[in-house]
Amino acid sequence: MTINFSTSTGTYRWRPAAWLRAAGGDAHTFLQGQFSNDLRPLTQATSTCIYGLWLTAKGRVLADSFILRGASPDEFWIGSYFSPGASLRERLENHIVADDVVIEDATADWMGLSVLGARAERILGGGSRPDVFVFPGRRTRAGGAEAVFRVAAGEPAGITEPPITDLTADDIARLRIADGIPAIPVDLGPADLPHEAGLEVEAVSGSKGCYVGQEVMARLKSVRRRLVRVSGPAGPIPGVPAPLFAQGRPIGELRTVVGDGAGGWIGLALVQRWQVAADSRVSLAATDAPALAVLDLK
Repeated sequence: MTINFSTSTGTYRWRPAAWLRAAGGDAHTFLQGQFSNDLRPLTQATSTCIYGLWLTAKGRVLADSFILRGASPDEFWIGSYFSPGASLRERLENHIVADDVVIEDATADWMGLSVLGARAERILGGGSRPDVFVFPGRRTRAGGAEAVFRVAAGEPAGITEPPITDLTADDIARLRIADGIPAIPVDLGPADLPHEAGLEVEAVSGSKGCYVGQEVMARLKSVRRRLVRVSGPAGPIPGVPAPLFAQGRPIGELRTVVGDGAGGWIGLALVQRWQVAADSRVSLAATDAPALAVLDLK
């Protein structure tokens, strides 16, 4: 499906993989010491939502999320498109020692609505309200709005007024992959570094001070692998994850794929950047003809 988002609006209904509530007198300090991005703007009322990562001590990516300001200074909400709430809650609770903070998993009680295109700015301008969190999304590089609401309260009024186009999960995946945005932890996970997907600028703070993984982030200057877009011809869509080869040598792994709407497919792969270049041809087996195209390499 092709939509001109400069003049049209597309919407997509989704269930969060995670929607957690963190509350208590130490909630902000605790989260600040765990999250890769700086959360001070949330308490300074200069921002209502911050995107970032949850890393291991070695700087590997466990999960990503948005963190949103709650109804009180001691309340925050943690939401993710793809990173499971149960795993994220366990990771956070394992780091609580004597902190005054409680993590509650409310994922089942919330639903999301993505708004892309002409109406997104108006939705963002309206701000959050009781039982509805409104914040900038990460479906595409062009932006968009997310409205996350309590299932029991129903879909907020005024967001899905016609004319709109209902988007499918494949539509959303095509937009995300076309813009090189990783689904975490599918495209970038516990064996991978933020820099390999170019997330060090938008999701990692270089000035906030100590947090889990910070020492590695401060020292890391370059990486050997890069997340790239790959396209394939008409035919069966490959299963993932799948190894990729160039001239018979393994050069990376295809992580996610979706039909391109024209018979072929597009996907994201993590590859050795020194062994492949933009416009290279690669294959899914060492003996196969190189029928897949690497679309970009930064």
